[in-house]
Amino acid sequence: MSQAATGHQLLRIGADGSRTSIDRSIAVEAPVAIEINGIGYAVLMSTPADLEDLAFGFAQSERLIDAPEDIVSVEAHESDAGTILRIWLVQSKAERAAQRVRHRVSESSCGLCGIENLEQALRPLPPVSARSDASDHAVFAALEKLGAQQPLGEATGAVHAAALCAAGGTIRLVREDVGRHNAFDKLIGAMLRDGLAWDGGFALLSSRCSYELVEKAALANCPLLVAISAPTSLALDRAKQCGLQLRILARHDSMLSI
Repeated sequence: MSQAATGHQLLRIGADGSRTSIDRSIAVEAPVAIEINGIGYAVLMSTPADLEDLAFGFAQSERLIDAPEDIVSVEAHESDAGTILRIWLVQSKAERAAQRVRHRVSESSCGLCGIENLEQALRPLPPVSARSDASDHAVFAALEKLGAQQPLGEATGAVHAAALCAAGGTIRLVREDVGRHNAFDKLIGAMLRDGLAWDGGFALLSSRCSYELVEKAALANCPLLVAISAPTSLALDRAKQCGLQLRILARHDSMLSI
């Protein structure tokens, strides 16, 4: 956990006026600069652990790759300012990455350019073809088990988790990060690297259901996305457009189905 958390001495102030010095684990949040084939692409504020998983998941979520084999190599280089995560794609995907870079950095007051950028932001999602066999009971079972599968969250209380759950509710894999998007990218990337499929299961997120998470789920062909907090209106719209099943505000005693 050394890359993910660091120890700090803090002052505990009690309601009774007491002052006590305590040691506490603090989640690491640091810049991770992503380069694609030598070109600066994005800077994420992330927990610097499982970075190769992050690279694979991020590349898929950005629609830069179609399969894990499209990534030739991933290199993480530490610096005083943070981490540079260098992703090298096969030549056939290089132009795709270059086009995305141009859209990400383009700035203009022109209305037509604005429309083009909006269309890029809300590009059509592929229909979700996978199906989940998980019952409501299985979802509640996974919710009950998630806390025990979050060592960094238990130590710091400051990170999100994304879990791959089997159809019966067993938690198969978990990734954690200070950013909910990064946690999900790490999970998706780990699945890509290990050749894991949803197999009738679902994804469980310890966060609200934003449209970005819906899009990541759709692009990963996730059949069912479960989030412990509320969705946004755009998240609901995007989920309906691609046929993604949602369970939101999922707590130990109830959840909402979309």
